[in-house]
Amino acid sequence: MTLIELMTTQADEIIKDAILGVERSQLPGYRSSGPDQARQRVKALFVLTARAIKERNLGPMLAHTETIGRERFAAGLDLAEMQIAFNVLEEVLWHRILTWVPPVYCGEALGMVGTVLGAGKDMLGRTYATLASKSKVPTLHLDQLFDGSETH
Repeated sequence: MTLIELMTTQADEIIKDAILGVERSQLPGYRSSGPDQARQRVKALFVLTARAIKERNLGPMLAHTETIGRERFAAGLDLAEMQIAFNVLEEVLWHRILTWVPPVYCGEALGMVGTVLGAGKDMLGRTYATLASKSKVPTLHLDQLFDGSETH
């Protein structure tokens, strides 16, 4: 079975497993948005991953992750949560690849999945860094850590 065949024939099971993984991760932003929204987010990420692999085009994934990066930054959500969701989907796909794809094709399949999801995570990180650098970040007041304290 090829990677594209795997992602086509097992799409529902892959999405279900990824949703369960996200739920187990107890991500506050995903919990607060509700199960339907969490499912939609995971499904969208899967669909974009499959599309990028099939078309060998990262453009739609990068556009999507830049958009959600801006939206989630504006909403005050943690970048790590989205990165974890990407990691969960990647783990599910890797497991399926190692189970269903012939060993001779596993390296390429794993590489393609890692490349697509890695590019998405990179875009999220760059989007957050750009937005964070434009806003005032509070500084730590380290003087309070040493006020009146003595070490022995």
